[in-house]
Amino acid sequence: MRRLLKWIDDRTGLEKVIRSALFNEIPGGAKWRHTWGGILLFMFAVQAITGMALWMSYSPSTRSAWESVYYIQHVMQLGWLVRGIHYYAAEAMVILVLLHVIQKIWFKGYRKPRELMFWIAMAMALVVISFSLTGYLLPWDQQGYWSAKVRTHIMSLSPVFGTYLERLTIGGGHFGHHTLTRFFALHAGVLPVVFSGLLLARMMLVRRYRKQAFEGIAKTEISVSSFWPEQALKNAIACLAVMGLVMLMTLKPQWFGFTHIGMGAPLAAPADPTDLYAAARPEWYFLFLFQFLKYFPGEKEVLGAIFIPSLIVGYFVIMPWVAKVRIGHYFNILVSIGLLTGAFWLTYSAKMEDATNANYIAAGEQAHEKAKRAVELASGPTGIPEQGALHLLHHDPKTLGPILFAAHCSSCHRFDGHDGTGNVPLDTSSAPDLKGFASRAWLTDLLKPEHITTKRYFGETAFRNGDMVRFVNKKVSQFDKEEKLALERAIKALSAEAGLSRQAEVEEVETDLIVLGKEDLGYELGCSDCHAFHFEDDDADGPDLTGYGSREWMKSFISDPGQKRFYGENNDRMPSFLTEGILTPTEIGLLVDWLRQDWYEPLPK
Repeated sequence: MRRLLKWIDDRTGLEKVIRSALFNEIPGGAKWRHTWGGILLFMFAVQAITGMALWMSYSPSTRSAWESVYYIQHVMQLGWLVRGIHYYAAEAMVILVLLHVIQKIWFKGYRKPRELMFWIAMAMALVVISFSLTGYLLPWDQQGYWSAKVRTHIMSLSPVFGTYLERLTIGGGHFGHHTLTRFFALHAGVLPVVFSGLLLARMMLVRRYRKQAFEGIAKTEISVSSFWPEQALKNAIACLAVMGLVMLMTLKPQWFGFTHIGMGAPLAAPADPTDLYAAARPEWYFLFLFQFLKYFPGEKEVLGAIFIPSLIVGYFVIMPWVAKVRIGHYFNILVSIGLLTGAFWLTYSAKMEDATNANYIAAGEQAHEKAKRAVELASGPTGIPEQGALHLLHHDPKTLGPILFAAHCSSCHRFDGHDGTGNVPLDTSSAPDLKGFASRAWLTDLLKPEHITTKRYFGETAFRNGDMVRFVNKKVSQFDKEEKLALERAIKALSAEAGLSRQAEVEEVETDLIVLGKEDLGYELGCSDCHAFHFEDDDADGPDLTGYGSREWMKSFISDPGQKRFYGENNDRMPSFLTEGILTPTEIGLLVDWLRQDWYEPLPK
């Protein structure tokens, strides 16, 4: 081994370079505030290594980006760990580089001859933030998509060149494939080169300033230590502390308030340009700007988004010249403290507003459920189709059903008292509540005198004084014991027509009772006086109960309730959703499957 090292050194001079770095003398001795450069270099190396590992499985396409990140997070061995480290290390770097800039100001590290060091630190901060901004979009999920869209909109507010700058950034007139590829090129190609150059420039300047510190001064007059081992030890401890925190956040994000995140980094539902994401918020380090913009509505937005931030950045640039004034340094510190305080206050205000905003909380819960559902579907037996993961959500009754119900049905109907999505409309319902429609429990309550005229059933409809209500109030209420048993069998038989999956097991056991119930329903109880049931009856003035509540029956009913098979001319305001072009056959199918609770569910672990 020694001969090999000597052979390498003879041809490269590597030993001299290493010795020069390790035994470089530090004026003033080893200090904790000298660890920032080492920490940033270490974290950048962590980002580079984990980023390369992620790159090997990432596909920068609008149809495959989310899918590849899903693969990394949920399929690839230890992929969640690599992604989690990359994600939280990026968050840590934002904090570290901002603290680095503050440290430079506090310890006068921006004064002559260290102006360049200070500007490099500022440039590094901007590059690190750019890393996070570009990386945030790469999963192509709802959170990243809508956050990036807001940021590029702010970019368009810039005077003169704003629109052109936005088009250049997103690669055209709208968000899409070119936007994603440009962000990926910046994140994985351009920014690492720029940051590496800044790190190299910083290291060269540090060596130069240390050399200058000894000029004209005897080393005996100041404390001196070499980088190895004192400063190296401090750097190692600081790096391990930061890395330990990153690992802890990766393994236990719940301890830091991320209650909806498992191990690894978060992943929202696939990006959907058609679905406005009410839960979208910028990254935590831009949350203050989000709150700040609320004070500049309308045409004034450009002031809060462009001019004021530009003035602040410009002031930081000229801080070295301000410090030449007698009280300039203290003024710079005062300005820095004021800006930090303002940013903390704005961030806190934004958090408090969100914590008391019922709509935002509801949107957040829906977003988490949708993200969870996307993973369930992607992990299902069919996997992710060629059309992408978004196709799964767009054809999932559990996801689309409540949205369709809220948009088209909730003006009259309710679903367990709400509009399907959890919101309670202000208007009073005027049609039955459809939670559990055609189930045994739903039919049992329908045929009780104390329930049939409530708003859950016919109480707010044109049928509240109809034949069905009179039948229940006058006849069913007088049933004797044998008739009540026949009614129970009839309910079981009628509910069996629906073929509900959640009743399949019990119906399989009670086959004989269901057969008897069909006879009771047809003749014994007198239901055939108004309803057809597995026979033709031109005189029936009520809906045909053949296949009642089945998928075909419900689809046909929603498509056109005015059919003779259903309400005919007695239809009470219900639109013909298909024939009037309100819903497509696919949408009607999704709505029906949701009402019937027919959707894929993973087996319990």
